Amino acid sequence: MSVTTVEATRAGALDVIKAYVALTKPRIIELLLVTTLPAMFLAAGGLPPLGVSIATLVGGMFAAASANTFNCILDRDIDEVMRRTRRRPMPRHQVDTVPATVFGAVLAVLATLVLGLGANWLSAVLALGANAFYVFVYTMWLKRRTAQNIVWGGIAGCFPPLIGWTAVTNSVDWAPFIMFAIVFLWTPPHTWALAFRYKDDYAAAGVPMLPVVRTAPKVATQILAYSVATVAVSLLLWPVAPTGPLYPVVAAVAGAVFLWEALQLLRRARRGLEGAQLKAMRLFHWSNSYLAILFLAIAIDPLLF
Repeated sequence: MSVTTVEATRAGALDVIKAYVALTKPRIIELLLVTTLPAMFLAAGGLPPLGVSIATLVGGMFAAASANTFNCILDRDIDEVMRRTRRRPMPRHQVDTVPATVFGAVLAVLATLVLGLGANWLSAVLALGANAFYVFVYTMWLKRRTAQNIVWGGIAGCFPPLIGWTAVTNSVDWAPFIMFAIVFLWTPPHTWALAFRYKDDYAAAGVPMLPVVRTAPKVATQILAYSVATVAVSLLLWPVAPTGPLYPVVAAVAGAVFLWEALQLLRRARRGLEGAQLKAMRLFHWSNSYLAILFLAIAIDPLLF
């Protein structure tokens, strides 16, 4: 075999690996893990056991990768229509449906085993339930049928704090449910802000995201309402969970910026601005930073107080 042939084979194999990795949507996995580990710190009142932490993060990564893979398979028709997603592996026919399905199933089994054996079976069952909800309830049922798709479908993304907490304690409490509620209320403004930018894509694909079926002022009003609820619930964690003074200060300051950005979006929408002038991506980017800062404070607080 010539050097050129070997290099071509290696390049082809690398492309296949990249395609399978892309199916898992690594950026979304990062966001989910951001809410898992801090819950473990809070549950442990400091540093959680290293072995349990590794098992929870690896198992959570496999679980999220599995759910995202099945989402790519089921949404391959609309992904092919949308500019934002048409370069994913399925629309580009880099991966066939059957091997992708097997890949997703193997990841689900690995996630269950790693979480069950490395942490506990309560965490494993929660992860499996989150996957089932994301695939069957959100992707297959809600996404293409209702403008409230992301509100209820977003529940699947709220499970990581519960999984992180139960991995340490093997039980549930009010604190992880409050963190669950924070992510639940944060998801609509985060997603709708992004949907403003890709409104035409969603419309072409027949996905009734809220900015497609409602006017910009009405969507921005709902974004502000959910943002207010997010910040309010985030402050509720302080008296309920064993947090020191760092967390409420960070939650208040980061929340104030979040609300300011949501209010500015509403003002621009009421002025009739659209597209790039609406600057909805400012809120989207800050919402990512807000959640990361908030959960970083959850992780750091028990180490200091």
